[in-house]
Amino acid sequence: MRRTSFDSWPCSIARTVDILGDGWTLLILREVFYGESRFDGFIDSLGIARNTLTDRLRRLEDAGLLERRPYQSDPVRHDYLPTDKGRDFFGVLAAINAWGDRWLADDGVPVVMHHTACGCDTQAKVACSTCGEPLHPQDVTVRTGPGYPARLLDHPDVQARFAMDGHPEQIASN
Repeated sequence: MRRTSFDSWPCSIARTVDILGDGWTLLILREVFYGESRFDGFIDSLGIARNTLTDRLRRLEDAGLLERRPYQSDPVRHDYLPTDKGRDFFGVLAAINAWGDRWLADDGVPVVMHHTACGCDTQAKVACSTCGEPLHPQDVTVRTGPGYPARLLDHPDVQARFAMDGHPEQIASN
C-alpha cells in the first residue's frame, strides 16, 4: 500500500512527518545519537528487518539527515553519520524523550540525559526563543507565515484556523 505524501503541505509538521513519521526512522536516529553508525549495529540494537532498515536509511540520506561514509572497501561498508540537518533534530528527540519520561516511564526513566557542559542530568524543555518561558498550548497562537500558499489565504477554514478573520492587515503582517 502506498502511503500519503505530506511533502507539499503548507505545514512544517506535515513535511517533517513525511520524512520521519515512522517509528523505525525515529529509532534509527535515536541510535545514531547514542553512537551507532553501522548497518549491522542498527540490526543488532533494533531488531529491524534489513529491507526496512535499508529503506529508512535511504530516506534519511535522501532527506539530508544522514550521510554515508565508507569505512571498509572490500566489501564496501558504510557508516551513517548525522549531517548538520540531522544533528539539529536532536532537540526533537530529546523533547519526545522528556514527554515519554513524564507520561510513560512507570518504572523510572530508562535513559538519563547528562549535560556535559554543566555536569547535570537534564531533560529537554520547549521554551520561547525570545523570552525563555516554557511554551504551553494555551499561551501560543498561530498565524500563517511567508511560506503559506497565498492561494489558500482566502479560504474560510484557513482564516478560522489561523484566527485571521479575513482582515487584510493580519494577512499582510505575515
